[in-house]
Amino acid sequence: MAFLLGAVAFVVALLASVMLHEGGHLLTAKRFGMKATQYFVGFGPTLWSVRRGETEYGVKAIPLGGFVKIVGYTPLEEIDAADRPRAFFRQPAPRRAIVIGAGVVANFLFAFLLLMVMAMTIGVREPGTVTSTVAEVSPCVPAGMRAACDEGRPPSPAARAGLRAGDRVISFNGTPVADWRELTEAIDRAEPGQRARLEVRRPGAERPVTLPITLAEVEGEPFVGMSAKVVGAGYERTGPLNAAVFAAKGIGRTLAGIGEVVVDLPSALPRLFSPERESSPGGQVGSVVGATDVSGQIFASEGSTTKDKLALFLSLVVSLNIFLGALNLLPLLPLDGGHLAVVGYERARAGFNRIRGRPDPGTVDMTKLMPLTYLVVLLLLGFGVLLILADVFNPLRLPG
Repeated sequence: MAFLLGAVAFVVALLASVMLHEGGHLLTAKRFGMKATQYFVGFGPTLWSVRRGETEYGVKAIPLGGFVKIVGYTPLEEIDAADRPRAFFRQPAPRRAIVIGAGVVANFLFAFLLLMVMAMTIGVREPGTVTSTVAEVSPCVPAGMRAACDEGRPPSPAARAGLRAGDRVISFNGTPVADWRELTEAIDRAEPGQRARLEVRRPGAERPVTLPITLAEVEGEPFVGMSAKVVGAGYERTGPLNAAVFAAKGIGRTLAGIGEVVVDLPSALPRLFSPERESSPGGQVGSVVGATDVSGQIFASEGSTTKDKLALFLSLVVSLNIFLGALNLLPLLPLDGGHLAVVGYERARAGFNRIRGRPDPGTVDMTKLMPLTYLVVLLLLGFGVLLILADVFNPLRLPG
């Protein structure tokens, strides 16, 4: 039931984010006197609609997006003579640019405000101290660092050695360790397959316990199979100014993460259907299906507090809006960034002609751009289907 609630919550958040995006286009278009005839959530057959003034508002059957129909969005449309003065393509370039970019601004503004609200209500999560005390022992050697323990995987070195949750590691192979960083550095200096000794202080034991282990190998790195206990972690509420700084940094980090995903994605594509899918940033990108599943996992996770679940879910919604904004900034038709690029090209061409004493050539001939537009649509649809299949047959899992 918790999983279903989380999945439904994400679908609602997705539709709300799309409504905000399209609402940005609608409000600015109306503000500049353009004619908007439709504002719909979803695609396909209409489930419900109502007309207010000259605009029809409604919901369609397939909840995978939304749209605003602005009369004359391209010169290719047939327009009634009475509507021509209000057609989008006849408006000054600055107004067209504002209407086109308003959807992206709406998504980024919503992400910024949501992060601020999170910082002032839930609070900013303090990382705490990562100790050398064992929080959990992995039962197996996974196929990848982020992969789950599938059936048939060999026991982890920690499980074989009898390491227990609550044991505090005080030395690794004779090297004293005071915290998790020193422990991981000592393990990284070892080699997969090497025999080593873990010396631990066990609750209830008078003397340290020495555990012999043989390091396994995961993705070329030595693997023991244990996670650290974190102490002092928690949430600290902050004021509006610090919340704004937190929000700005959060958006910056998310954009940087999206950049890493884009760079890594070509090399990650062959691993989408393998156990190593989540071993790199590109493999961690998912479709709407995957994000819905992750949202369900957040709500259904048993080891998390209500505050943790809420913070994770809202962070997912923030990431969704930043992704929608960033995607639409790409200078490719039919995305918003493509339309902005067309407006920019028109103005640059008009300025160049003005310098040379020639008349403004007017709007771009969109028919020449249609083949490229169709290609972009096909690529986006194909990539979307590929990610959906990967999310169905090799779903993403929350760490831990």
